Amino acid sequence: MTTIICFDIGGSAIKGALATSPQAITPLGRVPTPLDDFAAFAEALRGVADEADPVAPIAISITGVVDPRTGRIKCANIPCIDGRALSADLAGLLGRPVHVANDADCFALAEAVAGAGRGENIVFGAILGTGVGGGLVIDGRIVNGAGGFAGEWGHGPVAATHAGTPPVAIPLFPCGCGQIGCVDTVGGARGVERLHQHLHGVALPSTAIVAAWEAGDAAAARTIECCIDLLAGPLALVLNVVGADIVPVGGGLSRSTRFIAALDAAVRKRILRQTEAPIVVQGLCTVEPGLIGAAILAGAQA
Repeated sequence: MTTIICFDIGGSAIKGALATSPQAITPLGRVPTPLDDFAAFAEALRGVADEADPVAPIAISITGVVDPRTGRIKCANIPCIDGRALSADLAGLLGRPVHVANDADCFALAEAVAGAGRGENIVFGAILGTGVGGGLVIDGRIVNGAGGFAGEWGHGPVAATHAGTPPVAIPLFPCGCGQIGCVDTVGGARGVERLHQHLHGVALPSTAIVAAWEAGDAAAARTIECCIDLLAGPLALVLNVVGADIVPVGGGLSRSTRFIAALDAAVRKRILRQTEAPIVVQGLCTVEPGLIGAAILAGAQA
């Protein structure tokens, strides 16, 4: 791999790194993300990149979805780039190649090449962070298609209306994507919080709910039981459809070993493939997997 300047960009910060291999990632610090001024956005990248290496290609892992046919990005969190052909626009301004990919796709690629999916043919990377996302990698390559939405298992009106034992009614909550009943509304941090509020009338952060569950709290246990039930069916369907060998999980909920183990057990009960070995596992690229995935992507396209 040649030297690559990597960026992991969200709505609040731009994190940079210099990569010479997937295992050799040197942080370059972070700067605030300019949200409403594209020129300022490009200059923020230039400032970091030019100081590190004046000619190296740039690879970007970013919140938002890139249409592989047009190169245009949908990114509500950063209005100044929404709708732009971001790779081409930045390459023109910065005078060097720029590769752009969705952050969940970059996570999946990092795990497939350098993490928990290393050596496996089909890797589905699942994100359980603020919401629910994912990416699919086959034979070391990101799989994407029309619109750039491949792997987005968190969206679509597929959430169950009952969960847990005994079953309890779960509303079809409205989703930020414009639909109702998406897995994103009942999974991830906000989903756990929403379920706890619905079931118990108490507003708590997801970290407190998970900690209470791990400490034996009955109310939190009911919330987590319902969350895992609601996640396991859609994720099992994904595994049946794509035939994933392994599902590394990233995001805040993945930090709970117990949560991932419970989700794995629930998923393996629902899939056609019969195995005693874990399939849903914690991701191993815990330090900036977006940067690692972006570097791998740019290296493959160099």
